[in-house]
Amino acid sequence: MAGETPAVQYARCGDVHVAYQVAGAGPLDLVFIQGWISHLELGWEHPLLRRFFERLSAFARLILIDKRGTGMSDPVPVHELPSLEQRIDDIRAVMDAVGSERAALLGVSEGGPMNILLAASQPARTHALILFNSFARIAWAPDYPIGVPSEDFAHVLARIENGWGRGALWSGLAPSLAGDPRERQAWARYQRMAASPAAAAALLRMSYETDARPLLGAVSVPTLVLHSRGDRFISADNGRYLAEHIPGARFVELPGPDHFFAGADADAAVDEIGEFLTGQRQSSEAQRVLATVVMTDIVGSTEQAAALGDRRWRDLLEGYLTMARRQLGRFGGRELDTAGDGLLAAFDGPARAVRCATAIRDGARTLGVRTRAGVHAGECEVLGGKLAGIAVHTGARVAAEAAADEVLVSGTVKDLVAGSGLAFVDRGVRTLKGVPGEWRIFAVA
Repeated sequence: MAGETPAVQYARCGDVHVAYQVAGAGPLDLVFIQGWISHLELGWEHPLLRRFFERLSAFARLILIDKRGTGMSDPVPVHELPSLEQRIDDIRAVMDAVGSERAALLGVSEGGPMNILLAASQPARTHALILFNSFARIAWAPDYPIGVPSEDFAHVLARIENGWGRGALWSGLAPSLAGDPRERQAWARYQRMAASPAAAAALLRMSYETDARPLLGAVSVPTLVLHSRGDRFISADNGRYLAEHIPGARFVELPGPDHFFAGADADAAVDEIGEFLTGQRQSSEAQRVLATVVMTDIVGSTEQAAALGDRRWRDLLEGYLTMARRQLGRFGGRELDTAGDGLLAAFDGPARAVRCATAIRDGARTLGVRTRAGVHAGECEVLGGKLAGIAVHTGARVAAEAAADEVLVSGTVKDLVAGSGLAFVDRGVRTLKGVPGEWRIFAVA
């Protein structure tokens, strides 16, 4: 559902469970392998990461993976980290699980060598290859003078040892965001959730020892190499090397300073990726509209479904959704998405949105169902015919704060409906999961 985190699922590769998500339903599959560490659910809570994912999923079926040993995939002993071959086995297992016979591969940073190997060894399953702030090799060598000297790498490992879970390396990874304490705190939490200090160091050490240069000449699929000009972590010379040694590869240098893929160059990168894969420019200046979003779902749906049984629950759910859609038509709302018992809708006017949410609540009561709802107004992006962006996410988080039979609205909505006759009760200031800042929330009286 737009505004919601895609469900985490698991594919089995031998004895290891590999976590993955699928977002969007575009005409082509795009497997996105993130770098050093990742955490699928936590990534969607960060507005910059969410925007990056949503923009990709607007033109492709986006397949996200936590590599084994990171995030929500099975952990592995730090002395038994997987080889590149094992990791591409994991990618193939996920592709098989989602029915993807052939996909474009996007690898950022440490995700690049994995995708290079898969593209070179499995061209029949690879539609195209995109490398973003990536490399064939990190370590300095006499025949690779653009690499990182061993003493500099030792300094990086020491910073991991001393500062992991507190935002270590953030100023180097994302200089454009380094001055924002909230971003550093978010990165610190991401570190804690994605990998232990020992695992983080071991994974980076493994990347330092990787050399994918012998594979580059064997890549035969269309390839796009993107690199941020000011990247302090992996210099742009590494991207140029990739493009020079992969036959027919196209190199695009982006102007920003960040190694972090969702940083300053994120929109420009997605523009280039979209045009490369679809032939059409996926402009970062997406159509934007001001809308009021309503998110409503059934409270205790799992317990009700268990008590009623599958057939009676389906009948009740169908009756509820029919009633809710009738109210949408009555108040001029547009259904955006449904997932299970959840309904997401958009309105041109906030007062109509609030009245529709209360009408759905009242109608649900007549069916013996209790609901909760959240209403928020803000600027939304139109992506793939649907609304997306932080405003949609905020509406879902406001709904998550509601109790049974409660319709909550953000302070933005309350201010916009002044003079409408609607009354509200102040529910105080809340911190909404994954949404920056603090929000004052009101209940419809």
